[in-house]
Amino acid sequence: MRAPALTPSSGTLFRDPRLRWGFGLVAAVWLLGLIGGLSGLSEWPALFLYVLGGLGVAIWLGRTAGGWAAIGVTRANLRTATIWGGGIGAALMLIDWVNTFFYYRSGGAPMEAMEQILVGMGLLYLFPVLVLAEELLWRGVLLFGLRDAGLNTHLTVAITTLLYALNHLFVAPVPMFERWLMVGMALPIGIIGGYIVLRERNVWAAVWLHGLSIIAMVADIFVIPALARG
Repeated sequence: MRAPALTPSSGTLFRDPRLRWGFGLVAAVWLLGLIGGLSGLSEWPALFLYVLGGLGVAIWLGRTAGGWAAIGVTRANLRTATIWGGGIGAALMLIDWVNTFFYYRSGGAPMEAMEQILVGMGLLYLFPVLVLAEELLWRGVLLFGLRDAGLNTHLTVAITTLLYALNHLFVAPVPMFERWLMVGMALPIGIIGGYIVLRERNVWAAVWLHGLSIIAMVADIFVIPALARG
């Protein structure tokens, strides 16, 4: 039997399955990442749980608890969501390239660990899966869950952005310096993506925004350093 549509009157905060499953997954990922970091093992198990869990929770909720629209997976406002997400994503990409160029020109350290992961381990082509999993979890499951629970727009965006940014400290299998760089990159994605998604009620806006940010990061690693040295 299909569960009823989720609305702000659904009850207390964690009676909403989006918030139970979403925050439950985040807690499990952070615990696993913390254990891996403190024990000197690896954050890879936490990263795998994060990606597979994010996709799994979103798919399960979309099929059973309120429907796909309850997590922002919809064709409604798709054109405007794409324009906003893609347009702002392209602008941020250009800004990032300029900042990164001067960062390397002034002698900034390269992201060697991330380059090893992307090229040495051949994981570059899995980034679309990561982007989809992250956006379905943060700007889909949790953003809509908090908003429908009665939180105002600004608090909803602030909470999801802060937790999304800090999440990189627990799941990124790179040195701490590179993790903090990713935290900085995550903040504008979370803030801008959160507001656009709530405005359009469509998570694909954030997928476009985030996807272009990943393209910018790849260029930061492989293209911009050569230009700066030249």
